Amino acid sequence: MDQSTMKVAYLGLGAMGRPMAANLARAFPTKVWNRTSAVADDHAAQHGTSAVTDLADLADVQVVCSCLPTDVEVAQIVGQLGPELARGTVWLDHTSGDPVGSQRIAESLAEHGVTYLDAPVSGGTAGAEAGTLTVMIGGSQEAIDEVRPVLDAVAANVVRVGDVGAGMAVKAINQALLATSLQAAAEGLTVLARYGVSASTALDVINGATGRSFVTENLMSRATSREFPLTFALGLLNKDVRLAGQLIAELGVAAPVLELARQLTAEVTEIVGEQADHVEAVRLAEQRAGVELQ
Repeated sequence: MDQSTMKVAYLGLGAMGRPMAANLARAFPTKVWNRTSAVADDHAAQHGTSAVTDLADLADVQVVCSCLPTDVEVAQIVGQLGPELARGTVWLDHTSGDPVGSQRIAESLAEHGVTYLDAPVSGGTAGAEAGTLTVMIGGSQEAIDEVRPVLDAVAANVVRVGDVGAGMAVKAINQALLATSLQAAAEGLTVLARYGVSASTALDVINGATGRSFVTENLMSRATSREFPLTFALGLLNKDVRLAGQLIAELGVAAPVLELARQLTAEVTEIVGEQADHVEAVRLAEQRAGVELQ
């Protein structure tokens, strides 16, 4: 693959895909596709990408990037686009999906001479906008090296974690740990609130002590300010944690803490709704304690 003439396609212009595609467009000729074509048209107007409505119009790219709700949607598009792609094309899938599903997609694309890398990301919308995401990749090192300039345009940290499927597995467990931290921090702060300590004051202490975490340092201030900007939907977190639960069950590993986090995340999603920001998971602990964090 000639990296100097690389053309890229980006499929899925959601909260993460939109800024990632914009960063790619600064370095490569980039075509964008979205299920709602007006979203792709708007992206092209704002960021200089080329919007397409027919997937066949992506046949001339060397790298396909996708960021869709689940691997099911990716598989559907692979069925349409895969036969159109040239042999030697690399498909970078940034979707948070099922490790088994990603392996099936890899097998399907291999029939057309296309290499698949499962490459979910972490870092939130801020990281996507800044181009500082962490990418966890499953697949061959040779294929990763081929698309390294594309990865460098969207990420500050790129780690090969194993063969195809391993990227999805790491992302699922990462999300389960995020859900665990959210529930634990919310429960701890509601206990203190019931005792009479304000959550904001408690966070000032915790973030300078050993109980601090990414959640307490970066997310819990949303709960104390009662402002919940939609950076990552609770329904998507619930999906990711469910995938982690499936992985744990398939491997037959005892993981009672993560299993409890799965149950709690599913419960709060029912209460708050899938479209709420994931930090609103604190509402379950608040409801049980009869307090509101401030």
